[in-house]
Amino acid sequence: MKYDLKNFTVEEKVRLLAGKDFWHTEDLDGKVYGIKVSDGPSGLRTAVIDEDGARRYLPAVAFPSTQVLSQTWRPELAYRTGEMLADECIERGVDVLLAPGVNVKRLPTCGRNFEYVSEDPYLSGIFGREYIKGVQAHHVGTSLKHYCLNNQENARHTQSSEIDERTLREIYTYNFKLALEAKPWTVMSSYNRVNGIKVSQHKKLYDMLRGEMGFDGLIMSDWEAVVDHVASVKSGVNLEMPFNKENYEALLSAVESGDISEAELDECCSKMLWLAELCENESKLRRVETTVQERRTTSERVAEEGIVLLKNNGILPLLDGMSVSVSGDAAVMNVCGEGSAKVWLDHDVPKLPDELQRELPSSEVSYLQYPIGNLSRGNAAKIINNAYGKDAAIICVHQVDMEEVDRNGIRLPGLMEEMIIETARKNENTIVVLYCGSVIDMTAWEKYASAIIAVGYPGERGNAALAKILSGKINPSGKTTETYPLTEQDCLATRCFRDLCHSVYSDGLLVGYRWYDTAKYMGREAEARVMYPFGHGLSYSTFEYSNLTLTNDGDSIIVEFDVTNTSDRDGAECAQVYFRDPVCSVFRPYKELCGFEKRLIKAGKTEHYSVSVPTEYLAFYSEGYEKWIVEPGDFELHVGASCSDIRLKGRIKI
Repeated sequence: MKYDLKNFTVEEKVRLLAGKDFWHTEDLDGKVYGIKVSDGPSGLRTAVIDEDGARRYLPAVAFPSTQVLSQTWRPELAYRTGEMLADECIERGVDVLLAPGVNVKRLPTCGRNFEYVSEDPYLSGIFGREYIKGVQAHHVGTSLKHYCLNNQENARHTQSSEIDERTLREIYTYNFKLALEAKPWTVMSSYNRVNGIKVSQHKKLYDMLRGEMGFDGLIMSDWEAVVDHVASVKSGVNLEMPFNKENYEALLSAVESGDISEAELDECCSKMLWLAELCENESKLRRVETTVQERRTTSERVAEEGIVLLKNNGILPLLDGMSVSVSGDAAVMNVCGEGSAKVWLDHDVPKLPDELQRELPSSEVSYLQYPIGNLSRGNAAKIINNAYGKDAAIICVHQVDMEEVDRNGIRLPGLMEEMIIETARKNENTIVVLYCGSVIDMTAWEKYASAIIAVGYPGERGNAALAKILSGKINPSGKTTETYPLTEQDCLATRCFRDLCHSVYSDGLLVGYRWYDTAKYMGREAEARVMYPFGHGLSYSTFEYSNLTLTNDGDSIIVEFDVTNTSDRDGAECAQVYFRDPVCSVFRPYKELCGFEKRLIKAGKTEHYSVSVPTEYLAFYSEGYEKWIVEPGDFELHVGASCSDIRLKGRIKI
């Protein structure tokens, strides 16, 4: 190792653990390599300080949000996005990208759901793992976050996530366990408490991270998450960010008084020096390998595969020569969410009406835009009237999701709902496009819409991708990675106790589709109504599944089957594999995702799918034995187009 702890004074060691400023670690006046970090799960958010002291963010390529990326069901696109972001980091001199976020989407109101992958921990871990691999393959580090149980934004600094051991391990740290297979350079702690203890000083969680999960990198705090730096160091947090003078002085005093031993101090410092040396060495190997245009092309590709067609009564794809009205401010905005995931652009993004006109050159595309975020009744009336007589009417609606604030509910504003209904009454071919970072309650208007498309925050090329889908140039293949409940109250987690101090995880293992599936199995559908299930997404093609075979090779179950494109249009289909443990000594959800594969299938052709499911994926965590267990016996494997559209079932003995 280049840096020897013996060459550092006690004061220098303490300074190393306290950060230098908002975006840099301490370099001790050049004695140690100073690490530069930056936000940017979906586009780099690097800041510079102007001469007048004002902070200004530099422009970057805006990729689709993690929510949209996950809906591609292509981990290779997570890897490719990581590669693109690494090049953005290299151009800005960034050593560590503060991403990805893999927190499970427990509550549909969470303000940062657009930054996270899924309600399913397996899917979250797989996408997080590939994202990390993509970034770090180009000699830039990552920070896997937010460890752990940061599943809401309201009162995130004060609330305690109250949870049992099995749920903690099977749902809320299993995602981290899988993502850690990619060996991220750092892990970032979350703001909240877990069972009363601040995560930034939760020794049990860090012992689990380093022991059971095998993480050997650096643990850093989220920004201003440390309230007691002494306790944080003792628990295992190696770096507090950003610099906090009061915390630094308290830590120095604790070291001088002996409250923190030399061994404890050196353990933290060794991780800091390891990361500094790693970043310094890797910085010499960095080369920009992609152009800005290539990154924008990747951004568009992700949007093309991640936009989800939720409903279609046959109006889509639109035909060239149709008259089409487009309305709503989202047609020219909503590239990304707000907060640390916001991306700053130095150019205008494609406008949906312009892109649609380009794809449908013989069509008459008209556009009415109301003031951003200010839909008045007068503007709504103009939009409704403009839709009359057109062959199709496209209404673009949006919702702003952001860090630090949870949504008050999951319905659109009342006037937006009213506008959708009245437009559909004027024009039976009304298409609703949702630029929203999370799920929406559509009960008031879903039946009136001819088609519904979930665009999410699609990045700077999102409208270009959407126009290709609307016109049929691209066949939609995105599928949801979270359940769209009928109403907010149909989500079990919303019924659990929450206040500004506590969030009780009494829903246990029944998160997302695990709840809806299990409730249906138990004959309690009325308590768990679904608008669109997990894994749902329509195509302009149709597919049939057949010829399921299951093979146990000792370490894995090999799930093989055929999918036939029964239409006259090429299309991609993501087939999902779920397991069920029908006879078990402990309660388990009805079924759980354990594999998936997405393939492009030519019209009229058949593709052979083969999904390997490691036997360890079938395990549950036994609190009694304090270990993961796969009980011998029969397991069912369900293969489907969504969690509610199961096409094939088989059984195998383990």
